[in-house]
Amino acid sequence: MTISQLARRHQLSRSALLYYDRIGVLRPSGRLPNGYRCYTSADDARLKQIRLYRELGLPLAQIRTLATRPARALAGALERQLRELAAQIHALRNRQRMIVALLGRRRLLEKTGVIGRDAWVALLRDCGFTDADLLAWHRDFERSDPAYHQRFLEFLGLPPERIRAARERAQAGAASPG
Repeated sequence: MTISQLARRHQLSRSALLYYDRIGVLRPSGRLPNGYRCYTSADDARLKQIRLYRELGLPLAQIRTLATRPARALAGALERQLRELAAQIHALRNRQRMIVALLGRRRLLEKTGVIGRDAWVALLRDCGFTDADLLAWHRDFERSDPAYHQRFLEFLGLPPERIRAARERAQAGAASPG
């Protein structure tokens, strides 16, 4: 089958398949006399597997590796992906809890305007955050979006050395809140 036929069959763009070929994830089995790429039923099955791995969130570089040693590498890749998903879920739940807490204290939030570090920590404490919660929040923020974490700490008016120390504690998981 041609690249266009394979793309339609899997609801992908032709350019996606060209990209897969270019990076070595899915190469055509051959060429037709007119030079068009030719894909076999084995290529079709391979693309079905690639799509499954993509739906699971595996990066293309890892999928390419799975093509060469699937039995050994698949379990490890899926275990890593599961751990990453668990970390993302944990971070999202912390953010969700914080939003709910802040919305429950809407009047406090509306009064803050421009907020400094002490007011921010006081607001979180009023919402029930402990030292461990604050550290977990910083750690999750640092892990999920380090650049935005940096900007947020700058917004709070912290000097560069305090920002550096807070981020280092977050990266290390130390017990002292920002």
